[in-house]
Amino acid sequence: MTIGYQYIVLIIAGLAGMIWGFPAAHRLKKPFDIAAAVVVLCGVVSCALGVLLTFIPGFFQGR
Repeated sequence: MTIGYQYIVLIIAGLAGMIWGFPAAHRLKKPFDIAAAVVVLCGVVSCALGVLLTFIPGFFQGR
């Protein structure tokens, strides 16, 4: 079983977005805190997608 390295990049990018976004969403002023919260949401989706595709590579191909 080979692991796609692009999926590892998805996991790392998602974790980085969550690590930056959680404190930033509480620390930043009013219009920028929404952008930080969106970064956290995108980080969660990216990390979950990366983990899913790392362990089940053909998930979206229906195999």
